[in-house]
Amino acid sequence: MNLKSNAMLPEEIERRSFEIIESELKTDIPEDVKQIVKRVIHTTADFSYAETLCFSQNAADDIIKAIKAGTDIVTDTNMALAGINKKALERLSVSAVCFMSDRDVAEAAKRNGTTRAAASIDKASEIGKKYIFVVGNAPTALIRLYELVTEGKIKPAAIIGVPVGFVNVVEAKELIIKLKDIPFIVARGRKGGSNVAAAIVNALCYMAGGR
Repeated sequence: MNLKSNAMLPEEIERRSFEIIESELKTDIPEDVKQIVKRVIHTTADFSYAETLCFSQNAADDIIKAIKAGTDIVTDTNMALAGINKKALERLSVSAVCFMSDRDVAEAAKRNGTTRAAASIDKASEIGKKYIFVVGNAPTALIRLYELVTEGKIKPAAIIGVPVGFVNVVEAKELIIKLKDIPFIVARGRKGGSNVAAAIVNALCYMAGGR
């Protein structure tokens, strides 16, 4: 095999990758979410996401509308934040933030005996903006979102819940699926991660015209 580092440009590699994904997909995916599923598979090389990604009715359209309206994004990790395409956000006039490393969040978590992820959700809720929440690592962030929503203290524009792990991960995702009138995208089961969260946001931004 004769491989060369300059044989293909990045754009060509991405295009060819998506062609391969399309050819190997064995699941019938609705057109309105297909680009999201394919970008997650592109990021992970894991075709099981074609089965496990779960969408509320009209989730993609609803979230794209929110993005086009300039709704800001809150992530649960700086890794997810780093993976979101900043040029796409800029074109769409959308900001993305993560409060996990803020001193007041660390202090609140220690004072209240919670995780920083949960405390960061509290901070976001106190700001009073209608955010798109993007969770790729911390199930406690999803649990806190569920609590605040059911208590009537917050109504997110959308929730993207794809944390990875073994402790309370599956259960936390299922809580989000139970919520009414809030668009969601959830990766059922144990799989997920900050890279998956960023991939979903990027797909939505591209679909909204940010590319």
